[in-house]
Amino acid sequence: MGHCSRCKTTIEPRLSMQWWVKVGPLAKAAGDAVREGKVKIHPQEMEKRYFDWVDNLHDWCISRQLWWGHRIPVWYGPNGEVVCVGPDDEVPTGEGWSQDTDVLDTWFSSGLWPFSTLGWPEQTESLAKFYPNSVLVTGYDILFFWVARMMMFGLYAMDGTPPFHTIALHGMVRDQFGKKMSKSFGNAVNPLDWMDKYGSDALRFTLARGANPGVDVPIGEDWVQGSRNFANKIWNATRFALMNGATVEGELPPVEQQSATDRWILSRLNATVAEVDALYDDYQFAKLSDALFHFAWDEVFDWYVELSKTTFMGGGEAAKVSGRVLGEVLDVTLRLLHPIVPFVTETLWTTLTGGESVVIADWPVDSGFRDQAAEKEIETLQSVITEVRRFRADQGLQPGQRVPARLTLDDTALAPHEAAIRQLLRLQPEGEDFAATATLPVAGATVALDLSGTIDIVAERKRLAKDLAAAEKEKAQAGAKLGNEAFLAKAPDHVVDKIRGRLAKADEDIARIQAQLDRMPEA
Repeated sequence: MGHCSRCKTTIEPRLSMQWWVKVGPLAKAAGDAVREGKVKIHPQEMEKRYFDWVDNLHDWCISRQLWWGHRIPVWYGPNGEVVCVGPDDEVPTGEGWSQDTDVLDTWFSSGLWPFSTLGWPEQTESLAKFYPNSVLVTGYDILFFWVARMMMFGLYAMDGTPPFHTIALHGMVRDQFGKKMSKSFGNAVNPLDWMDKYGSDALRFTLARGANPGVDVPIGEDWVQGSRNFANKIWNATRFALMNGATVEGELPPVEQQSATDRWILSRLNATVAEVDALYDDYQFAKLSDALFHFAWDEVFDWYVELSKTTFMGGGEAAKVSGRVLGEVLDVTLRLLHPIVPFVTETLWTTLTGGESVVIADWPVDSGFRDQAAEKEIETLQSVITEVRRFRADQGLQPGQRVPARLTLDDTALAPHEAAIRQLLRLQPEGEDFAATATLPVAGATVALDLSGTIDIVAERKRLAKDLAAAEKEKAQAGAKLGNEAFLAKAPDHVVDKIRGRLAKADEDIARIQAQLDRMPEA
């Protein structure tokens, strides 16, 4: 026995007269439009679901017994007359005439939207300009209910012209565990609460970053909080840049005047513009959001801005060049980010450029500039800084703790970057009593550190020895299981793969810890 999903009362079937649409010819036209390439569905794998619907449609009951909606345009006369009234027909009047009390199915009314809102059946200017539309962006869950109906009605009413050229389907927003949000489940979220708490940009970016084509978007409050942190990073880094001379005034300085760091970021900027453009064209909103997140946070803010600090502190012509390059990078980056982080970028871009609004600014264009040599040079610089940072962390040094160091950078591409290396790694010049207690050969360079007095060598070696013993025990246990033929014959593949991963991780830990011990001075 069926029950109402809302009030839980029993549903008792009752036969009654209804109005129907013969959908066979309409559905065939809707299917053919996609098969013939007049309309593209993105992602393409969703075409099968579309064809499953339109190729197997039954006649459609369009009348509903509700209090609201478009009323059925049928009048009944006193002598049994039945008159269907069209757009140009006069409504029957006189005693005994009454209109059908049923209303049209919601999806029937919604299916008329692409052309009925533009003045149809009149051949209006709006209809000529906006029909057909270009792209319909909607959820896959209404591919049949709405999209197929718009296709059927549009092709019928507009002489075979489909209502749009592309159907871009996204998923449904679900809770952080992947469950459908529902009041009855108690997991529904009021987006206004998160907007008030974290900002509209944070919620928008979270949704965009999860919007893979045709795939549901799980969302949790911690993800929105992470997006808020990204918006804060954009704000703080741009404000810092503005205070240190970032500008968009004048042309970019010639390449010959730019440092390797400047050429690197401009090369990466243009590559990002090309990548993001291609992803927008393919409706890959999650991938483009991720690409912009990592370019902005990792490359612009964490590397270029930090590497440029020594240049700005030094002043002179080099600082002016870097200020103009930084202004260019921020200008383009803010424009790229604007569709998915609109409010923060609008404020920062207008402040940076003095323009009226980023909304009406030109979309960035890839200039074609690439500098592979500069990219390789900065990648080498990054590897040195990352390796020394890792070593410092392994030795228990605080991030801001200064350590005497001797840098051997002769005959390497890193020589011009010594000031930046020392600044980012908190390395002070060696003194007269400098004694190297650890030497790190990285990318052809050598970084010698004097850690005497900064860490307890005995305690640190003891800690590392304990970690080494734990890693060796993990390796022995995983190796024993993988060496057991009976276990391998019975265990599921995913369990075996997990143990192989544990073994590989143990090997990595052993190599890392042993290298740390070898680099440390004897107690």
